[in-house]
Amino acid sequence: MTETSSANLQSPDSLRIYRRLFGYLLPYRWTFLGSLLFMAMTSVTEPLFAGLMKPLIDINFGGNDATPRHLVPLALVGLMLMRGVGGFLNEYSTTWLAGRLVQDLRNEMFDHLVRLPSSYFDRNPTGAVVSRFIYDVTMVTEAGFNIITISIKDSLTVLFLLGLLIYYDWQLTLVCLGVIPPLLLSIRAASRRLRRLSQQGQVAMGQVAQIINETSANQRIVKIFGGSACERAHFAERCNHLRQILVKQTAASAANSGLVQVLIAIALAVIIYFASFRAAQGNMTAGMFVSYMTAMLMLFAPVKRLTGVNTSLQKGLVAAESVFRFLDEATEADGGRHRFGTPPAGDLRFERVRFRYAQGNQDALADVDLHLPAGKTVALVGVSGGGKSTLAGLIPRLYEIGDGRILLDGVDLRDIPLVELRRHIAIVTQDVNLFDDTVAANIAYGDLAGTSREQIATAARQAHALEFIEQLPHGFDSQVGEKGLRLSGGQKQRLAIARAFLKNAPILILDEATSALDNESERQVQAALETLTRNRTTLIIAHRLSTIEHADTIVVMQEGRVAEVGGHAELLARNGVYSGLYRSTLLPASKEAG
Repeated sequence: MTETSSANLQSPDSLRIYRRLFGYLLPYRWTFLGSLLFMAMTSVTEPLFAGLMKPLIDINFGGNDATPRHLVPLALVGLMLMRGVGGFLNEYSTTWLAGRLVQDLRNEMFDHLVRLPSSYFDRNPTGAVVSRFIYDVTMVTEAGFNIITISIKDSLTVLFLLGLLIYYDWQLTLVCLGVIPPLLLSIRAASRRLRRLSQQGQVAMGQVAQIINETSANQRIVKIFGGSACERAHFAERCNHLRQILVKQTAASAANSGLVQVLIAIALAVIIYFASFRAAQGNMTAGMFVSYMTAMLMLFAPVKRLTGVNTSLQKGLVAAESVFRFLDEATEADGGRHRFGTPPAGDLRFERVRFRYAQGNQDALADVDLHLPAGKTVALVGVSGGGKSTLAGLIPRLYEIGDGRILLDGVDLRDIPLVELRRHIAIVTQDVNLFDDTVAANIAYGDLAGTSREQIATAARQAHALEFIEQLPHGFDSQVGEKGLRLSGGQKQRLAIARAFLKNAPILILDEATSALDNESERQVQAALETLTRNRTTLIIAHRLSTIEHADTIVVMQEGRVAEVGGHAELLARNGVYSGLYRSTLLPASKEAG
C-alpha cells in the first residue's frame, strides 16, 4: 500500500516535473524537513493508539498483561497531546510552504512575462495567460507540496500500522499485502485517464477565461451590436464543456476509489475470518485481536486518501507542466553589450531588412532599405497591411528581423542591450491603454517614475492636456480607471503624448498619434507635436496624408516593400502611388465641402 503514490510517478515526465518543483522548495528545506518530522510525529500516533487497545482490553477483561492499570489512560492522554501538537505544526508548516511555492512561482512567471517577445502575445490569447497565473499555479500546489505531504504522512501511517500488524501476526498480514498488485493496476489505469481529462480541463478553463476577458474588454461593442445573446451562448457552451470534463474526472476518480475500497474490504473480510479462528484456538488474546482489528480498520482511511489523492495529483501535474512550459518560453534576445556614452543622435538605417510573423505565410517586410537621418521627420504611408506598423515595431526590437540589419548611429540594434535601446525611444500609438493608476503615474511611467510634479505638469502643458487634467476631481492624482476608461479617447492620447514629452528621447515613433482627437484638439496637439519632433528623429505613421505634408521625407510602403521615397511635392509630381493615395484621402473632404 505504500506504493500508491509512487505508482503515479513512474513516467519520466512526472519525475522531471517533481524534480523541478522540489527546486522551489530547496530555499525552505529546513522548514520542509521540519514538516516531515511533524508528519512522522503525527503518523506514529496511529499504531501507538492501536497498540494501546491490547493492554486496555486484556487488563480489563481478564487477559494476561503486566502493564500497570493507571499507565494506559495516561498514555492515551499523552498520545492525543502528541497528535494534536504534531498535527498543528504539520498543518501550519505545510500551508506556509504551499503559500511560498505559489508566491515564488507567480513572481517568477510575472518576471518572465514582462521579458517575453511580442510574438508570444500574438499567438497566445490573454485568457490563457491569465488562467496560468490564477488557475494553474494554484493547482501546482496540489502536485508541488500538498500531495507530497499527504502521501508521505499517509505512507508513514500505513508503514507503521503494517509494522504493528506484522508484529502481531505476519501470516494474516500477508493477505493484506496481496491486494497491492491489483491496487497498482487500478491506480495506473485511472492515472492515465485523469491526466488526459486534466489536460482537457485546463484548455477548457483557459477558453472560459478568454471569453470573460474579451467580453469585458469589448463590452461596448457587445452592447451596441447586440452581441449579448451570442456571447452568452458561447460562454454557456464552454462552461458546459468544462462541466462535462469535471464530471468525467470525478467519475473516474470515484470508480477507482470504489474499486480500491472493495479490494480492501475483501482483504479485511478474509483477515477477520482467519483471526476469529486464531482467537478461538487461543493463539490470540482478546486484546491482541481488538488491537489487530483496530490497526486494520485504521489502515482503511490512509489507503483511501492515498488512492483518492491521484485525482488532485494528475490535475497538479498537468498544471505544473503548463506553468513550466510557460517559464520555458524563449524570452527576448538580449545579448547586446554596446552602450552609448551620450544619447545617440538618432540616425537609423534599414539594410536589406526582411521580416515575417511567426504565423505568417509571407514576408511582412521584404528587402527594405531605408535611411532615417538624425533629427529629421520621416513619414510612413500606404494602405493597411503595407508594413508600416511592422517596420516601426522593429526599431525598439518588439520583433526580431529575419535577415538584414538595422543600425542606430552605425551600431546594429542587436548589439545594443534592450534596456539601453528602448531608453532612447518614445512612442505614441493609436490604441492608448493606460494603467489603472493616477494621471501623474501614467505620465511618469516606468523609468520616469519619481519625476517631479513640476516636470509632469510641464509635459502635460506641452501636450495640451493640462486644462482637462486640472478639471478632474483630484487633478494629477485622479484615477484613470482600467485602461483609462474614465477618460475620453482624445484625453488618453494626450496623456500618451505628455509621456513622450517627459521622456524626451532622441527617437520618436508616432503611430496614428492624433487619430482619436477632434478637430480642435488635433490642431492643438499637432502644434505640440511640431515642438516635440523638433531636433529628434521622428517616424510618423499616418493615414490622413494632410498631417504629414511637412515631413522631411515621405516613404510609401506597399506589400512590405518601399515603393516610393521623397518629399510631398516631389511625390505628387511623380503622379505615382503617393499621388493616388493623396487624392483618395482628399476626395471625401471635397465631397463634404461641396
